[in-house]
Amino acid sequence: MPKSTSYLIGAGVVAAAALLGVVSYTATKPAGPSPSVVAGSSAEPRAGVHPELEKYARRDAKDPLAVGRADAPVVLIEYADFKCGYCGKFARETEPELIEKYVGEGTLRIEWRNFPIFGEESERAARAAWAAGRQGRFWQFHKAAYAEGAKEQGFGEERVTALARTAGVPDPDRFGRDLDSAAAREAVAADQEQAYALGATSTPSFLVNGRPIAGAQPMETFTAAIDAAKREAGR
Repeated sequence: MPKSTSYLIGAGVVAAAALLGVVSYTATKPAGPSPSVVAGSSAEPRAGVHPELEKYARRDAKDPLAVGRADAPVVLIEYADFKCGYCGKFARETEPELIEKYVGEGTLRIEWRNFPIFGEESERAARAAWAAGRQGRFWQFHKAAYAEGAKEQGFGEERVTALARTAGVPDPDRFGRDLDSAAAREAVAADQEQAYALGATSTPSFLVNGRPIAGAQPMETFTAAIDAAKREAGR
């Protein structure tokens, strides 16, 4: 989507941005269900859903930063930073369960958005992940970068190159070129702009078919949102 659109799909985005902004502080306190998630807690159909935000799902079958069928009834969009401890917690503990439970059966698609908010190393890690994706190794890089203790080693130039090797990126020279390319910076900036337009101020933040979730919430929060979205999609 061209930058000139600023990702502002409609007036409803403003309301959703305010909602996500209010609950973003819970991203560092994943002790219970996010107050932005009301799936199953209200008799009102599609409670907590902002239809305008459903359009943020790219559903590009060739997107290397996504997993799951492009036509899956539910799309979970994740805005995250590789230096974020709770993003790592979600990546190690919750995301694999979601993939096993929902992605394989065709219910769920997960789309990653780079949202570096912790400075230069965060931005470099985001570009490195994008560059790994150019060679079909994004999710392998994602796993290596979120391994226990990985963020404590930082994301300097040598470190992200080492992570690319661990991820099995086949062409290290191309990886280096892509890492420092204008295309990488533009892709990361576009994701970051989208997150800020939504009102996200911390990581991780999520959308499940237009339903905002803030923080590395328990598995039950995500299953409730995904199951509700599946019902709403009539699938």
